[in-house]
This record gives sequence, C-alpha cells and structure tokens, in this order.
Amino acid sequence: MNITETIIPGVLLLEPKVFADDRGYFFESYSKKAFDEAGIDASFVQDNESLSQKNTIRGLHAQAPPQAQGKLVRVLQGAVLDVAVDARKGSPTYGRHVAYELSAQNKLQLWIPPGCVHGFLTLMDNTIFVYKVSGGLYSKASEIGLAWNDPQLAIGWGIAEKDALLSAKDQAQPAFKDFNSPFSF
Repeated sequence: MNITETIIPGVLLLEPKVFADDRGYFFESYSKKAFDEAGIDASFVQDNESLSQKNTIRGLHAQAPPQAQGKLVRVLQGAVLDVAVDARKGSPTYGRHVAYELSAQNKLQLWIPPGCVHGFLTLMDNTIFVYKVSGGLYSKASEIGLAWNDPQLAIGWGIAEKDALLSAKDQAQPAFKDFNSPFSF
C-alpha cells in the first residue's frame, strides 16, 4: 500500500496495490501492519455504507470528544469528491481542507484522523461509499458539523448550490466563523 501525506497533518491518501488479471482484481483495503508502519493508531469500531445519487453532498460532519472518530473512507461503486477540513485548534492547517476524487475505478482511500470534519459530493448516480470508523461509537448528541458551502472554507465542490442534494441537517450547519471547535492539535 502506498501512503502519501497531504497538506493536513494526519490526513493520508492511501493507494492499495491492486493485483489484476483476466479474472478481475484483488487488493487489501486495510492492513493493520501498513497503518502501524505509517504511525496511524486506529482501532476500528464500526463500518458504515451509504448509497447516494449524483450531486448528493453528505457533510461536513464529525463527532465531538469523547466520541471523536477517525475515518478510513473509500468508494465501492461510482465516484465522490471527498473533503477533509482541519478543525483542530492550534494546527498549522486549521481551517484548511484537502479534496480528492475517490472512485471504484481508482480505488484510492483517505484516512481522516479525529479532529477533522469530513464530507463528500457524489459524482455519479448510485455511488456506494464505505468507511471504517475508529474511536467512539456514533452518538447523536456528539454530532457536529460545518456548512458545506462556507465561503471562508472555499471548498471547490464544482457544483451550483441549487443543484446540491442535501439533508435538512446539512442545510443547517454553522459557518466556520461561528464554529467552536472542540478539537485541539
């Protein structure tokens, strides 16, 4: 597995070694050994899966401490623009984001450590997005988030606001300037 550091400390892009032949392909989507060697301390407690239509935005979300979570995300079918925002006070990249296209075809994965807020935009119909979660179990009371379209974050989603499919919860997330981050670096 090839693991590349991003501009945000702790957010890593993972590219598995894919073994393909005329039967299909095989790859390790997770390796504890590779995570240990990369210095990632993660004990996974839950796997999640979502199916979304094109132009769906899910996020930007996180779980506040003590339920803070890390996420190992990937796409089984379709494609997404995956975004992580550094929400850790004191981080040199606080308020900055990274965005990568993850797809069933490129098989790229992103490791998003606790303290980063996460979201994605589906680029194709019937996209299946999966992620492993470390840290605390999901808690509705611990849900926090940011407005996906916050001008201060300046995320280039590549979609007009009128075309975005959002939940009521995601439409009501606060702006970054109003966000009282519970995370520190």
